[in-house]
Amino acid sequence: MIFSETRGNDGTRPVRVGFASALLSPVASFGGIYSPESMQPVAPDFIERHLTSSYKQLALALLQHLDIDIDTPILQQALDLYDRFDDASDPVPVVKLDHGLFVSELYHGPTRAFKDMALQPFGLILSSLAQRQQQQYLILTATSGDTGPAALETFRDRANIRLACLYPDGGTSDVQRLQMVTEDAANLKVIGIHGNFDDAQSALKSLLTSESFNRRLQELDISLSAANSVNFGRIVFQMLYQFHSYLSLLRQGEIGLGDKVVLHIPSGNFGNALGAFYARRLGLPIAKIVIASNANNVLTEWIHSGCYDLSKRDLISTTSPAMDILKSSNVERVLFDLFGAARTLELMQQLDNSGRYQLDAREHEQIEEIFAADDCSDEEGRQYIRQAFANGYLMDPHTATCFKTCQAPAFADQVNIIYSTAEWTKFASVLDNAINGNEPESDQVALAAVAASAGIEVPESIASLFSKPIAHPMVVEKQDIESEILQFLEAGH
Repeated sequence: MIFSETRGNDGTRPVRVGFASALLSPVASFGGIYSPESMQPVAPDFIERHLTSSYKQLALALLQHLDIDIDTPILQQALDLYDRFDDASDPVPVVKLDHGLFVSELYHGPTRAFKDMALQPFGLILSSLAQRQQQQYLILTATSGDTGPAALETFRDRANIRLACLYPDGGTSDVQRLQMVTEDAANLKVIGIHGNFDDAQSALKSLLTSESFNRRLQELDISLSAANSVNFGRIVFQMLYQFHSYLSLLRQGEIGLGDKVVLHIPSGNFGNALGAFYARRLGLPIAKIVIASNANNVLTEWIHSGCYDLSKRDLISTTSPAMDILKSSNVERVLFDLFGAARTLELMQQLDNSGRYQLDAREHEQIEEIFAADDCSDEEGRQYIRQAFANGYLMDPHTATCFKTCQAPAFADQVNIIYSTAEWTKFASVLDNAINGNEPESDQVALAAVAASAGIEVPESIASLFSKPIAHPMVVEKQDIESEILQFLEAGH
């Protein structure tokens, strides 16, 4: 698998790199990222041949088809981490809710969110590569709530790795924050910032390209990488469960071989949607990839009009905070795949300089051929949560946004798969309000109330968070992030 730079080459980097290089050094020329040069579809009988395959067998076959330059024993060790999920035989259950409506539950891993699907194997692979190079790495990550806990979990005590995690103070749920700030491994640093996720993500990108920061890392003999979905090492694992959900419906007799399905994805940074885009490229029969947004509906506007416009927008805090994002990094890879590096550079420079870009009519048609979109208000989300709960299904507010997109008449007679990105426990206060009408004073109170209403127990991994000591109390201004990270590295050097 060969990668090119989404914005072209500036003469200081290799023109083409392999998967391992893109994973270890995700920063590309002109502020771009790495993306596959091409993607060969799977063989026509690939899906049929994997009707009885386990998730790990399917995943390994797809990774080998992609021809990534990671040794098979390392890939197998990485995929074995799915055995830590709730059901090792089915780490991603696909649940039927109604005729033609299914939910692919991506949250059965250790931190109860879909980011575990990619970050569990990613952490082992990156650490293995660092050890092989005999090189120390600093991994940076910025989170809107789920990436942080999953990255901290996968990199905890990994050899040759130190991780610095940035999160927006007040921009996550109590549970998400506690999952981060109670991590006490010596190789982990968690920093709250005064700002929102876009601020955290911008700070991460600035550090990745900062000459002074990188010079100091060189002096410390530390290399730099990232765990956000700007790193394709994340994206490659997000293609896999699209195939798995399709195979699940085949096994359940809900579709026939070759039937097309509609995928509904709650999206903020567009990584999950990009995984579906590449699965479609690989030949999975996908009729449409439907993007569900909240009030921060820049993606809805982009898909409907071809205009990506941040110039008159401020980030809105919603009940689905992991989607409170305006600048979705992975859209850039779609632009590169469809329109090439020169056009991508032009569009991204327009976005950086003026806060907006407009696709031409032909380009917009190509986007609409693949994607559809709608946005869901907080109140609509609460209504969908209540409705699903009355029908015996408990879901988080991000999943609820997809119930809005499923209502579109165009999808009424099709098979619809919703990708559920988080367990209800991570957003219990929203659920308590939606189901019971309460205004809980904390997630801890809300967890107990929702569990009582549903007649279930709060998982121990979540309940125990509230009694753990805080290991990372720090919240800083954006301009202080670099010095805090360097102090962390120098103290352990």
